[in-house]
Amino acid sequence: MTQSVVVQVGQCGNQIGCRFWDLALREHAHVNKRGLYDEALSSFFQNVDSRKNEGVTCGVGGKIQHLKARAVLVDMEEGVVNEILQGPLREVFDSGQLLTDVSGSGNNWATGHMTYGSAYREQIVDKLRKAAEHCDCLQCFFLIHSMGGGTGSGLGTRVLGLLEEEFPEVCRIVTSIYPSAEDDVITSPYNSVLAMSALTEHADCVLPVENQSLVDIVNKIKRMSHCGKLGSVIKTDSTIISGQGGFSGAEKPFDSMNNIVANLLLNITSSARFEGSLNMDLNEIAMNLVPFPRLHYLVPSLTPLYPLADVSVPTRRLDQMFSDAFSKDHQLIREDPKHSLYLACALMLRGNVQMSDLRRNIERLKLSLPFVSWNQEGWKTGLCSVPPVGHSHFLLALANNTCVKATFMELRERFTKLYRKKAHLHHYLHVEGMEQNMFSEAISSLSSLIEEYNHLDGTKGRLMPDAHRLSIAR
Repeated sequence: MTQSVVVQVGQCGNQIGCRFWDLALREHAHVNKRGLYDEALSSFFQNVDSRKNEGVTCGVGGKIQHLKARAVLVDMEEGVVNEILQGPLREVFDSGQLLTDVSGSGNNWATGHMTYGSAYREQIVDKLRKAAEHCDCLQCFFLIHSMGGGTGSGLGTRVLGLLEEEFPEVCRIVTSIYPSAEDDVITSPYNSVLAMSALTEHADCVLPVENQSLVDIVNKIKRMSHCGKLGSVIKTDSTIISGQGGFSGAEKPFDSMNNIVANLLLNITSSARFEGSLNMDLNEIAMNLVPFPRLHYLVPSLTPLYPLADVSVPTRRLDQMFSDAFSKDHQLIREDPKHSLYLACALMLRGNVQMSDLRRNIERLKLSLPFVSWNQEGWKTGLCSVPPVGHSHFLLALANNTCVKATFMELRERFTKLYRKKAHLHHYLHVEGMEQNMFSEAISSLSSLIEEYNHLDGTKGRLMPDAHRLSIAR
């Protein structure tokens, strides 16, 4: 069995990460009735006997002693990490996994990337190495961060570069939260574009999530619950109704939004944590969905977004779930995928689903989904037998689709409005190591990425000529 390490950077990254660990523990508690430390738990948790000096790690098969998350928590403010340490998940982490400062990055990519990235480089590398040493077979690093602030964008991408430098053979999957156009951080376009350059160069896969898309989904579910649509009430343990999720105190405004992203991580890791008739290895995601190294942005969609409490409402038909997964209403970015081009797509199913159901729905969907001509069979599938708590079935779709370029184009436009006036630029250039050409290089990288998607979109609806075959030397 392989193991993975979750790296949480910044306020947003740590809040989402905390909710992921809370949901993962609930799932394992629901399945693991005997209290044994099994291979499913070992994929994301250590079993430590804290009665012994320095805590001895116990092997698979014994009783659960003291579970510790395979995680590294980084934030340049103490608030969120302190909340975690005072909440119900405080025993899941120890001080060796945490790195905090007190002053924060001031919504400045340069401060996070240059100042804190240089000051804490050795400590970050040390914590990453220790997390890796506790793994028998390290398969993947999951990095969670936001793009709009200073620590998440700046230090988050610095950590990503260190992961590639220190562990070049280990898969790097990044979950990035993109700010909305109405974001209250004025400099978020600068931070996001500077971060994009590093994501394009150093990540194996990026799962882009738009804040506005999360807001839309939360509002939609709340409207349905309040107006009684479908004659039903939403269960309190649903994907949207989050509770505190590992924090103490009252629920905060962003908890429901963070909860959706945590469920994305919960379901993408399900094959690594549980048995299934067709489990998908995490390394297979990049191998099958990323035909070109820079085009590794995978659009996630989740369905169902809510389990209904009213038993008189029939369970959503499996076929409808597949259709919903390709609707923009269930996507975590707002663009319509059916108007763009698919390079490849993964379907990760949980629950009692037959291969025949999977094949039948893929054949049905293929008729309406535009795939590139050279990859018409670009489907990757996974079946995990254990559904999430509160659901009978669940489907996560990851689509390498050119619709993501619309998000990048909007970001470029917002960046250009600021940069044309050189507004707020002095805050960045005062940081040691930051130079103005980094801005032009970052926007050039983003424009090049958009152009690559444009080129592929231009092939939509026409057959690509066969490439010339190489002659074999005799």
